Amino acid sequence: QVQLVESGGGLVQAGGSLRLSCAASGRTFTNYAMDWFRQAPGKEREFVAAINWSGARTYYADSVKGRFTISRDNAKNTVYLQMNSLKVEDTAVYYCAAETVYGRRSPDYWGQGTQVTVSS
Repeated sequence: QVQLVESGGGLVQAGGSLRLSCAASGRTFTNYAMDWFRQAPGKEREFVAAINWSGARTYYADSVKGRFTISRDNAKNTVYLQMNSLKVEDTAVYYCAAETVYGRRSPDYWGQGTQVTVSS
């Protein structure tokens, strides 16, 4: 089992920035690629960003490319999502997830989510 706990969500004005963190515990952190997903009210959960076990490879949804940056600190068992130039449409619950295969977008473990609200 892997336990994931997100933090860093909140209310921010459009154009602002937030950094989300996700602390992992349980199994060896470097065994997993890490993802961020989000779910807006009334919409399906969608992929946001992914990072491989070492941090050398990343990729992003087109909607956040150039504005969001995913990173990880394996010494701290933590993955981050730096969100800049936030838009109202970025409002959602953001979920951290862990999966054994980078790029599969089918996580094995999920966090509980953290709310991000962007006001106009």
